[in-house]
Amino acid sequence: MIQKIKEGIVKVVEDALSGYKPAIEEFPVYLEVPSDEKFGDFSLNIAMKLAKPLRKSPLAIAKDLAEKIRAGLGKENILDKIERIDIKVPGFINFFLKNEVYHQLLSQIKIEGVNFGRSNSGTAQKVLIEFVSANPTGPLSIAHARQAAVGDSLAKILGFCGFEVKKEYYVNDEGTQINLLGESLKVRYEELISKTKLPIPENGYKGTYLKKMAERLQNSGVPKNVLISFFSGFAVSEILKEIKKSLEEFNVEFDTWHYQSSLADKIPQVLEELKNNGFIEKKDAATWLKSCSANLGDDKDRVLIKSDGTYTYLAPDIAYHKNKFERGFSKLINIWGPDHHGYINRLKAAVMALGYREDALSIIIIQLASLFRNGQPVVMSTREGEYITLDELVNEVGKDASRFLFLMRKCDSHLEFDLELAKKETLENPVYYVMYAYARILSIQKMKDANGKTLDISTADCTFLKEKEELDLLRKLSYFPQVIQDCAQDLDPHGLTIYLRQLAGCFHLFYDKHRVMSSNNKLEVSSARLFLVQGIRQVIEIGLKLLGVSPLKERM
Repeated sequence: MIQKIKEGIVKVVEDALSGYKPAIEEFPVYLEVPSDEKFGDFSLNIAMKLAKPLRKSPLAIAKDLAEKIRAGLGKENILDKIERIDIKVPGFINFFLKNEVYHQLLSQIKIEGVNFGRSNSGTAQKVLIEFVSANPTGPLSIAHARQAAVGDSLAKILGFCGFEVKKEYYVNDEGTQINLLGESLKVRYEELISKTKLPIPENGYKGTYLKKMAERLQNSGVPKNVLISFFSGFAVSEILKEIKKSLEEFNVEFDTWHYQSSLADKIPQVLEELKNNGFIEKKDAATWLKSCSANLGDDKDRVLIKSDGTYTYLAPDIAYHKNKFERGFSKLINIWGPDHHGYINRLKAAVMALGYREDALSIIIIQLASLFRNGQPVVMSTREGEYITLDELVNEVGKDASRFLFLMRKCDSHLEFDLELAKKETLENPVYYVMYAYARILSIQKMKDANGKTLDISTADCTFLKEKEELDLLRKLSYFPQVIQDCAQDLDPHGLTIYLRQLAGCFHLFYDKHRVMSSNNKLEVSSARLFLVQGIRQVIEIGLKLLGVSPLKERM
């Protein structure tokens, strides 16, 4: 209902703007939700943008535009849903909806149930999200954990908006790091056999997980004169088992695991295609992608085949992304760590060189997360093996708290994760704050009325919801569908954590001031309030599910 009213207002405004042509070009119409309710339910600032091209004051434009909007809303049968339209200096147009619009919202939530907020905006769009994709050289770190939380939640949100979404983990099972892993494991194995401490290869891996792996090798036996590739293959296989287990415990499952080694025969094919498209150049005994000289958006051309005949990292990556498109995906989303930031333009250039639109590939950079304990940063070093793993984090803090806290900042913002705060059962813990609201609702729903009977909310009269805190909650509930759309459009789920905390805050204020079930209430009031908290529960459940978080089932 409210979304349709909003869409109707936008359409009427667009029609009204057409009367100012040709003095103005196209202006996008966006209705904002004011931070202060005294400025209405929706606000329009377009009069300020029109002032310069129309050479009029914003206030004069706003007054003229408001009259046209009123007339248009009347024709669209929307005006009867509007309490009033106000003009505020310097030229804001503010829309106030009637309370009855919000009263009808609870019935909509009840009817739509778990589908409240769902849309078909992504219908017919097939999306592949590739995330985590950590080299199988050790346990997953908290950096990978944050990427996992973002990627999995984003997939759920896009799916909720109608996109056909698949999740993929790209396994880098070849290359320098995998060779180093094999060499490091070989040394650990030889230490066990010889009972002599041996030096780890330069830049090798020193984690204790390799010692345990070497013990398993010793128990199973190793053929004589085996190559490093044997140790590398064994290590990759064992580590991938642990990675999959860790992700499952974190409530993250992938539809496909795509191996770099499977692309070997596809690399020459994609390079030949780039050559035929005119984007390959031979220079200095190497093969280059004309990512800059062909105006593809990069700051310089990139080597694909080095002078010694070996591929750079970019070559198999191009083949991999070509393979993604060939599998029928129209939109690719890559979630990377900050160390890959400089890689964005070259890969986008390659995608365009293959004939795809630049916006067919979106790359999201997830900034690092820092752990703190008792106010002190937890030092981490992957090579030294001194870092808190995803498993350790989940064991200490829990899956749900970890996922929620990882999503509380924008992807491009550094995140500080307070281990002690995450475990506190107090309202200063953001996760607990939301869960406590949910638990309070469960407690309310178990109550009986003053006569010991269970209230029937199917006939609840929502016009009895008149208190400020009640109306604030109704307004907050109405924002949920737009919050989901914004998260999908921004490719960032953090806005949903903000919304849930705000909704919980509104509920706590209501709970502290008003009794839902009380002998002092009229039965109609208690019934309406019970209907309200049922709607809040439904929205919290949907929101938490989209974040991959399980709501608590008991009073905290």
